[in-house]
Amino acid sequence: MPEAKILEGRSLARQIAEKLKAEIAGLAVSPKLAIIQVGDRPESSLYIEKKKEFGEKIGAEVEHIKFPEDINQDCFENEVKKISDRPDFCGVIVQLPLPPGLNFGKVIDKVDFRKDVDGLSAINVKKLWNNEPDGLIPATAKAVLSLLDFYKIPLSGKRITIVGRSALVGKPTAVCLLNRGATVTIAHSQTENLSELTRQAEILVVAIGQPNFIGKDFVSPGQIVVDIGINSSQGDKLQEEISGKKTTGDVDFEAVREVVGAITPVPGGIGPLTVASLFENLLLARSLQYKSLIK
Repeated sequence: MPEAKILEGRSLARQIAEKLKAEIAGLAVSPKLAIIQVGDRPESSLYIEKKKEFGEKIGAEVEHIKFPEDINQDCFENEVKKISDRPDFCGVIVQLPLPPGLNFGKVIDKVDFRKDVDGLSAINVKKLWNNEPDGLIPATAKAVLSLLDFYKIPLSGKRITIVGRSALVGKPTAVCLLNRGATVTIAHSQTENLSELTRQAEILVVAIGQPNFIGKDFVSPGQIVVDIGINSSQGDKLQEEISGKKTTGDVDFEAVREVVGAITPVPGGIGPLTVASLFENLLLARSLQYKSLIK
């Protein structure tokens, strides 16, 4: 059996970065992104630094705004709305996770949906469900679509199983694929006969948050496997943009690559595309706001 094709994402991420850099160079004013952080979690701070580095590379401005860990819900909602209302910001991110006691759903809806570059506000979620073109799609789901398009993998009519049902990754990715004409099944760790279900898929997308969860028994010959999971060697959830830590996906890469037709690596697959997709959303957000001003 021939070795599986490796669907790496770094080269596409570089292409996106160059495209964004050229687009920003032609603007009179660089787009500006606000990243709001509560507390001082070291991993969150590292994620933010990597976003700032990418923004600097393409010519976008990134402002990091911090609030104390003990901020209350009402105060935080008011502060987020003030930031969203600032005309100099084209995009706003509320860095997750938030401390216990803060309701993210209420907070994110204080962000103008046209500036919600994470695509998590109620209006953007509704636009995604309705397949409306002026919505902002969550960056990870957008990264999955970009990678599959880059490798010219057709989606319409394909049987796709997603292992993972989170509101941040699994569910929006499923809706994106449905909108592209795929037949999508959402499974999770409690799904009965999970391995039987995953083997039936033509494309398997894994975002379950458990290192090496998907082994040889879960896949079939010729299948395309997209591994969204990023985990530390200790099993803690990571973002790939944090360097210097050993990471592993939700798929046992070495075992599965012996069976399937194509597979994304971790690191180097979906991870590099997620930050690039976020800044694609920033430019789209700027465009949406500009169109609203000239109507």
